[in-house]
Amino acid sequence: MGFTDFLKNLKKTRVQSSEQDMPSHWIKCPKCNALMYYKEVFSKHHVCLKCHYHFRMGAQDRLEFLCDPQSFVEFDQELKPVDPLNFVDKESYKQRVKKYQAKTGRPSAVISGQGSVNGIGMQIVIFDFAFMGGSLGSVEGEKIVRAIQRAVSNSQALLIVSASGGARMQESTYSLMQMAKTSAALNRLAEAKLPFISLLTDPTFGGVSASFAFLGDLIIAEPGAMVGFAGARVIKQTIGAELPQGFQSTEFLLEHGLIDMIIHRKDLKKTISDLVGMLTENR
Repeated sequence: MGFTDFLKNLKKTRVQSSEQDMPSHWIKCPKCNALMYYKEVFSKHHVCLKCHYHFRMGAQDRLEFLCDPQSFVEFDQELKPVDPLNFVDKESYKQRVKKYQAKTGRPSAVISGQGSVNGIGMQIVIFDFAFMGGSLGSVEGEKIVRAIQRAVSNSQALLIVSASGGARMQESTYSLMQMAKTSAALNRLAEAKLPFISLLTDPTFGGVSASFAFLGDLIIAEPGAMVGFAGARVIKQTIGAELPQGFQSTEFLLEHGLIDMIIHRKDLKKTISDLVGMLTENR
């Protein structure tokens, strides 16, 4: 290797190193364009200090935010996706799963377990959008059903925090069946007269929104979250008509009676615990 090539490689290494090591200290709000120090935003639960725009929140951050310290116990960590169809698109499904498992440090797109919110115990399911867009596959459906079964056995409420692009295409019908499977399981929760709180976050789409996410006894949403079944462009092309401005925002859904309330993130924990406490006080 010549000296010129050595300098080129050295420069390339320095650029790559600096880009990897340098943290992003500033965050720009996509709504008001305010530039803020990232630690300030994180200290406010990922909410803009100026206009209260709700940034997307990672599954682990949301878990720590909602649950009382050291109260959450995760179940079913041994469940991992399989490849029943030997599905291959740009890469095989097996490779894709391994990639996202390495990226998130989790076996699937759902965290499921038992925790307490302001001292009230409940079964909690949280979708991790970083894992294949929080898509609903066989493992995710099974974890939700097992959480419902634990809720019935322990006479506890169920909280599901949705953040998903919908059904997982790589599992085809296996994924679509999870919509029916989880909906049927929720009927057993209703028969036991136990509350199901559904929290919609940005984004909640596809098969998730078309099944359990809208079956909650109370459907809560975060401000500005996008919720729907298909994308706006697909809907417009299908029905051939102009769509109302912001028709997939939670504010539009609340105005048209599709959800029960929109709660600022700072008030979520108290709201959830108050609602569950009220609905289970005689049990």
